[in-house]
Amino acid sequence: MHSATVRIDKWLWAARFFKTRSLATDAVDNGKVRLNGARTKPAHSVKPGDLLVISNGAADWEVGVLALADVRGSADMARTLYAETEASSARRANDTEQRKLYREPGTTIKGRPTKRDRRALERSSS
Repeated sequence: MHSATVRIDKWLWAARFFKTRSLATDAVDNGKVRLNGARTKPAHSVKPGDLLVISNGAADWEVGVLALADVRGSADMARTLYAETEASSARRANDTEQRKLYREPGTTIKGRPTKRDRRALERSSS
């Protein structure tokens, strides 16, 4: 929380949206992160007031930047860096509820399915 701007990949990592900075950089490069509605580059700076749309694989977030940090701290500190929009919060809660209600048939199988597992999958899907 030192300078007036921070690289977007560093901020995403510090705010704990991604486990590593390289994952954050790859996400920005692949268009999974939008800054104020537009694609951006990992070296682009963020500042308080910017709006980010982040898809980190597990969930889609829409957050406003409240504060800056270029070092990764505690989870409590990371939550002070952004404010999630109401629509994003409601959408994530709905997605979580949907996952609880409907489980993918293959999620209980670890690794490659056996012949028995495959037949059970085919029975349940048809």
